Amino acid sequence: MSGHLDLIDLKIIESLGGNGRIRLSELAEVVGLSIPSVSERLDKLQKNGIIKGFTMEVDERQLGFDIQAFVRVRVDSSKHYKSFMEHVMKEEEIMECYSVTGEGSHILKVMTHNTASLERFLSRIQSWPGVLGTNTSFVLSQLKKNNRICAEIVRNNLQDRQVLITFDEKKSRK
Repeated sequence: MSGHLDLIDLKIIESLGGNGRIRLSELAEVVGLSIPSVSERLDKLQKNGIIKGFTMEVDERQLGFDIQAFVRVRVDSSKHYKSFMEHVMKEEEIMECYSVTGEGSHILKVMTHNTASLERFLSRIQSWPGVLGTNTSFVLSQLKKNNRICAEIVRNNLQDRQVLITFDEKKSRK
């Protein structure tokens, strides 16, 4: 992470996590700054890569994706990593891909229409070079999804790493 954050930056991040479409005027009111100051801080947070983008959340089932699953994939060695990732990037059903430790080497979050389409999808994965096997878990329901980052937790973490600055420190640096 480049640069330093202060408590206002954390409050902006926390507020956007709760509502990515919040108006600048509302955000300015929440953090107690002017609209131009909030806009400047948002630009800085984006430029530094802390805020990577603003997204929407879709109810996949309303769009006909009745099957959500996590597929743990075992790939035989790192020599197949590049090929594996090329295949992953081409598959529209794969919503997320994680390289993991433990059993298997990757976990894929998959959305598909029904069990028949999932079966075809799994057959494709299992035919990729280096794939030794898969283990699939169906999502029955989503109990929690959190896009909001708690400012208090981040504050404690950043203070431990000495990258959070307070207003007194800001003034002494000038």
